[in-house]
Amino acid sequence: MVSLEEAKKAVGEALNCGRLALLIGRCRVFYEGRAASKLSEGDRLLVIKQDGTFLVHQATKMHAINYQGPGSRISVRIDEGENALVVSSQRTKPLLERIDVKFFEVHFADSFHLRDDEKLKLFGSERELSELLMQDLHLIEPGLFPLKQESDIRKGTIDILAEDFRHRLVVIEVKRREAGLDAVTQLARYVDEVSKRKDKATRGIMCAPTITPNALRMLEREGLEYFRLDYEIGNPSARIRGLEKKQKALHEFNDSKEPNT
Repeated sequence: MVSLEEAKKAVGEALNCGRLALLIGRCRVFYEGRAASKLSEGDRLLVIKQDGTFLVHQATKMHAINYQGPGSRISVRIDEGENALVVSSQRTKPLLERIDVKFFEVHFADSFHLRDDEKLKLFGSERELSELLMQDLHLIEPGLFPLKQESDIRKGTIDILAEDFRHRLVVIEVKRREAGLDAVTQLARYVDEVSKRKDKATRGIMCAPTITPNALRMLEREGLEYFRLDYEIGNPSARIRGLEKKQKALHEFNDSKEPNT
């Protein structure tokens, strides 16, 4: 067991020296921002990275139950009234968000200096797959013409924005792993925003190696489409099966016959 004072000192040193801080203990977690939530008392792992990333993990699953990204302002104090160590993370943009982790017992607290000079080279990233698809969108559908890759909109970044032979806009979302409900929700948001901003008929296509049954049903309900992305990872690059030629020029689309529908 680590005293609250010792834990406070460990976190304070990490914040002052730009080190990684780890705390394990019995705590409650409070969040205020886009909504409000309270995580009941339990044993949790708190990770504070030197760039301000703030992560609260439970004993199972890979994702943090509460988190804030780089740039968070972090503070630590002891609440004498509740005899608890309070570690707080706050962000002010795009809106005020705050996470308070209130430790009543601390089992472990320490800080570490990490050196990481190696850059990860990811083969088959979603960006690389998008770049490959941009070479020939005919693989997805005859008549598709690429307009822009990584198009920023208010609700995120569209992987590929294209136009079909009927001059409808097509939002293409690329996933390197199985697409779930969150991916379909993301695509639906993008299609809705593009349709309203451009005042033009807009379709949405999900490109992924697989899709969950629930996600496929939701996709169909939303009037969106699915294309199975068949690719293999190699070194130094990925390869999409069936993708062999370069994208046609615009005049080639105009000169060709419209595909049957």
